Amino acid sequence: MTAMTGSTAVPEAVLRMRELAHSAACAAAIRAAARLGVADAVGDAPVAVADLARDVGADADALERLVRALQCYGVFTLTPDGLVAHTPFSRLLREDAPRGLKYNALWATEPWSWEVLGRLDEAVRTGKSVFPGLHGKEFFSYLHEDAPASSEVFDKAMTQSSRLSAQAIADALDLAGAGRVADIAGGQGHVLSTLMERHPALHGILLDLPDVVAGADPRLREGGGLAGRATLVPGDCRREVPVDADVYLLKNILEWDDESTLRTLRNVARAARPGARVVVMENLVDGSPEMKFTTAMDLLLLLNVGGKKHTRAGLLGLIERAGLRVDDIRPVNSYLHLVESTVCAS
Repeated sequence: MTAMTGSTAVPEAVLRMRELAHSAACAAAIRAAARLGVADAVGDAPVAVADLARDVGADADALERLVRALQCYGVFTLTPDGLVAHTPFSRLLREDAPRGLKYNALWATEPWSWEVLGRLDEAVRTGKSVFPGLHGKEFFSYLHEDAPASSEVFDKAMTQSSRLSAQAIADALDLAGAGRVADIAGGQGHVLSTLMERHPALHGILLDLPDVVAGADPRLREGGGLAGRATLVPGDCRREVPVDADVYLLKNILEWDDESTLRTLRNVARAARPGARVVVMENLVDGSPEMKFTTAMDLLLLLNVGGKKHTRAGLLGLIERAGLRVDDIRPVNSYLHLVESTVCAS
């Protein structure tokens, strides 16, 4: 196929590859709009660029150029007379969007991401993370010790992701007969809170790093509506899982190197009673309708922590190597699969 530019026919492949090669500018533009709060400043009615620039504290000409660039990707519209209006995509950058992605967009474009992406060839040659070579420490140590603002963005991004999937998980997960559910490395506990609200007799346990648990969902903390049925446990699941439950949830955490993933699964199996259920939820790099998203995350995991998103066979193999019996695997939504397994008698 070709496209006409003036009197010259340009092959479609040339146009597309040129766009792809410059696609980092799109990610940067989304980040800029999110940080400036442009989506929150645009209401239901179109707004003049000059007024929008005043509201967000930006240069009017530069803001118009930013919106023009985003419009090419369906994010905002810019009329010939200089009015900015929302599109379904741009509304997802609002703080109050029910299925918002503002913090996911910010997380994907944090300053460290540009550094590591430029070294993807090195990671592909070695099969190892490039992050320690850049910053002198492991990724999450850097995040919690040296980049508190980025760490906060990470927590909010994970909460946004959980909100997108929590109801679907609650629909897909049969908790009949379960008295205690432990969310392992469950972040702020949004999924756990959703399950506890769905099942009024359920006791929930949230295990995560101390600073993460300290910022848990307010519903789970002292004074919260679920606090009487919640236990918050600070800890690192790669070292031990000191909790007893009927069901253990591991959502999007088995993404380190295989050794760390196996160690975590074995820690769960060691802590659990025979017959306890272990439910793993992960994005697979095969059989997912959202392959562009999942494979992009797979490459970032390689760069940051030397980890990976799994194939179906690879994930099931690790679960079985940890001594668990795989009972079922099924999709939860367009990007998440759920694997049911059981702790066997030793």
